[in-house]
Order: sequence, then structure tokens, then C-alpha cells
Amino acid sequence: QVQLVESGGGLVQPGGSLRLSCAASGSIFRFYDMGWYRQAPGKQRELVADSTSGGSTNYADSVKGRFTISRDNAKNTVYLQMNSLKPEDTAVYYCNIRLAATKRDYWGQGTQVTVSS
Repeated sequence: QVQLVESGGGLVQPGGSLRLSCAASGSIFRFYDMGWYRQAPGKQRELVADSTSGGSTNYADSVKGRFTISRDNAKNTVYLQMNSLKPEDTAVYYCNIRLAATKRDYWGQGTQVTVSS
């Protein structure tokens, strides 16, 4: 059974940076899609960034040029590097992995990111 544990959230000033990590354990196969989502109070969950097993990436317009999604296959860990953070980036961030072999989704527990002066 796949389990995802997120870390790296916290409080940061506008313009600062954070790096979120999502460590996976269990039966992780070579090919998987991954994504980062966020949900702010009173808003629907939105896709922040994703990356397919084939290597394509996609970013929300609001984070393009500031966020980078990546993975370390050897460590079974996915990352979201967030630079030039803005107050509107404040949300709970969730990582997601979808195994290509089984088409099943797995979610992290969420980590709070707060951008404030």
C-alpha cells in the first residue's frame, strides 16, 4: 500500500521560498504521474503543478515561472519548489501520485503554507 508523507510547509514572508517534499513508501512503480494541489479557505481545490511519467509538466498560470515540480526516483520523493511566494499562495498543499500500472491515486496528508508579512 502506498503512503505519502508531506513536509516543508510553514510561514514565510512574501518573496520568500519554500520547498515541499512528498515521500512515498510502499509499492512504487517506475512510472507514475504526480501533482501538487492546493486549497485555500472558501475555495475549491486547484491544480498547482503536475508531471506525467512521460516527462511533460503543467503549471497553473498563477504559479508559472515561480514554482517547479520535480521528482527523485531513487528516493521515491516528489518536490515542489516555490519561489517568489505571494500571499495568494497561502493554502493547504497536497501531493498526489497516480500509478501508471494501476491507475490508482494516492494523496498526502496536506501541509499548510502561509505567506504573510
